[in-house]
Amino acid sequence: MENLSDSNMGPHLSLFAALSYGIASMAMVFINKAILIQYAHSMTLLTLQQLATTLLIHMGQRMGYTKSGSLDMLMARKLLPISLFYNANVAFALASLKGVNIPMYIAIKRLTPLAVLVAGLFSGKGRPTTQVSLSVLLTAAGVIIAALGDFSFDLFGYSMALTSVFFQTMYLVLVEKSGAEDGLSSVEIMFYNSTLSLPFLLFLIIATGEFPSSISLLFAKSNSLYFLVILILSLVMGIVLNFTMFLCTIVNSALTTTIVGVLKGVGSTTLGFVLLGGVQVHALNVTGLIINTAGGVWYSYAKYQQKKNKPIKIMSDIEAHRK
Repeated sequence: MENLSDSNMGPHLSLFAALSYGIASMAMVFINKAILIQYAHSMTLLTLQQLATTLLIHMGQRMGYTKSGSLDMLMARKLLPISLFYNANVAFALASLKGVNIPMYIAIKRLTPLAVLVAGLFSGKGRPTTQVSLSVLLTAAGVIIAALGDFSFDLFGYSMALTSVFFQTMYLVLVEKSGAEDGLSSVEIMFYNSTLSLPFLLFLIIATGEFPSSISLLFAKSNSLYFLVILILSLVMGIVLNFTMFLCTIVNSALTTTIVGVLKGVGSTTLGFVLLGGVQVHALNVTGLIINTAGGVWYSYAKYQQKKNKPIKIMSDIEAHRK
């Protein structure tokens, strides 16, 4: 894995980062849903993904493929909140996928832009435009309508997904801040994040009672070729998703990352009705999902127009991040 220079803010890198994150994010939802059907120990799965990331980057360092240095304790303390929020987001997202079908999961996760905007208000970024405000309200209304028509409604799953939205918002904002101010590359943030995650995750799988039964089940399931394939895909795509997410957030912004997440959800929602099952079609549910998707697309368009109308300010911000 080559350590890309994230300070290169060229349009090609920005476009590549956004597209790759969108594709990886869409694929990861289905891969995680597929493996959780076979293996319900979500915390152990997350631990394995972070362990694979740490080992891969460490091997890349030893072989000269990456240039990220050894852990710096001062930097580790600064990035510890990112690691905690990231793992909380993924842990709650995986837990929600056990009981929530993919279209509804994606609809709930589309509330992230609303959470990002609220966080921006509290951090002094100012009020959003009328179009942005209306679009996020439309997205939220779509979630409520779709939930009313969801025959497979799972209160625990919905609660986990909403909690995941909160933690995703926090770590996206923190990643943008650390990448801009500390000059860290996406690979370096990945290495710190995965390494700092392991003690926390090991404690959780023991405290929640997943260990050691989860390991025993893992070995028992390894006799199945299908399970091995989706497990390997999950580990690999976990690394790819982390890399592309951090890259997109650094070279673009936290807001761009959420917009890409909204747009990829259009395709994921459609595929979610026909792949992996678990969706009972109801007019109210479908209507809500359509409204939710329309709100997400409208939001993306509004943010694009807002960015397009302020090129001078954006360029000055980028130059400031380079210094």
